[in-house]
Amino acid sequence: MSQRFRVPRPRTAAGRVAGLVGAAVGVAAAGLAAGVVSERVLVRRLKADPTDPYADEVFGEQRYDEAYLLEMPRGTDIHVEVVEPTRPVAGHPTVVLVHGFCLDMGTFHFQRKMLAARGDYRIVAYDQPGHGRSGKLEGGDYDLAALGHTLRRVIDEVAPEGPLVLIGHSMGGMTIMALAELYPELFGDRVVGTVLMATSGGLLAETKLVAPALLGRVGAPMIYMMSNATRYGGTVIDKARKSTSNVAWLLTRKYGFGTPKPSPALVSYVETMNSRTSADTVTRYLRTLATHSRFPALAALAGTPVLVIVGDKDMITPVTHSEEIVRRLPHAEFVKIHDSGHVVMLEHADEVNAAVERFLESL
Repeated sequence: MSQRFRVPRPRTAAGRVAGLVGAAVGVAAAGLAAGVVSERVLVRRLKADPTDPYADEVFGEQRYDEAYLLEMPRGTDIHVEVVEPTRPVAGHPTVVLVHGFCLDMGTFHFQRKMLAARGDYRIVAYDQPGHGRSGKLEGGDYDLAALGHTLRRVIDEVAPEGPLVLIGHSMGGMTIMALAELYPELFGDRVVGTVLMATSGGLLAETKLVAPALLGRVGAPMIYMMSNATRYGGTVIDKARKSTSNVAWLLTRKYGFGTPKPSPALVSYVETMNSRTSADTVTRYLRTLATHSRFPALAALAGTPVLVIVGDKDMITPVTHSEEIVRRLPHAEFVKIHDSGHVVMLEHADEVNAAVERFLESL
């Protein structure tokens, strides 16, 4: 049976290590590094932007009231943090934050900060298996159905009663769809609202979620080859990722953001989250992301409010994917944010926060 353990509040922030959003599990970064002579100078110049609005922002761990390790099947322990409302309002739902691939709960830095400052919503955030401070899978591949079961266990353990609003970014949105496929009865009963950010109901072979056009161009044979290679040489590949940190930073900037000059501090923050996800974990997710197709599961959301948010320059899960979700859920509110890429909730936090607040207040 699953057990839950309270863990002590961490004393220090995790150190910065280099990496990138699934750049072919570090191999692409290594290849690019060989042909890029001046990337170090370029990165230094871009990072020295005196107009960076987030230069003094303290990223990383945020205040929480309780933290847990939930013991899960297949050898993973899930790190969960709970922020209790300082001025609880009867009937307000618990907000559950579900992050995406190669990221962690820090994805929702500004949304969690906003909700905690309001003080009228309970917040539950957790790191997906193999990400952040959660444990890694001991054997086999990850799959979205298991992620749906993990989300259900988090709900049952730390938010067993009362209404819920689920907020999912990228793979986090797919996790919510997997939950809806497995437990459709939750939606309308417990889940009273859903926010889907920069995500997709399927057709992921057309996106750049893992690496630029990797899945669409090479498909299952490459997935199999990469999976086996990293299981035997993941440490070597992880070292290659660290040695090409400047290329990693540039690729994160290019594929994660949509503004011409994104905040260097934000780029570094996203790249740091990317780098904490090992090459082994990345490849163990490849198959399930490549085969994701859960449009029928969206039917479970038809009777509850839905908010769909996407950046108009998202290169990872392009706008067409959000438009297809809205086509299947015509009652959904659709917010398309100008000059934003895949990490829309970080890049345009004020606009996303405003949309989320309006949505919560309308429930």
